[in-house]
Amino acid sequence: MPATLEVKCTDSDCEMDMFEMHYTYDMPDDVGVEDFACPYCRGTDCLEAIEL
Repeated sequence: MPATLEVKCTDSDCEMDMFEMHYTYDMPDDVGVEDFACPYCRGTDCLEAIEL
């Protein structure tokens, strides 16, 4: 099953609470939340992985 990454945006001006990314192809092992941007505010340094 492809990996899933749950992410929250910590920017207080952003309306995005959290989102989930489902990988549909093989991602390199070193890919993490720092490689993505918030789909709402486009911020890159405000994302944090949600650990379950």
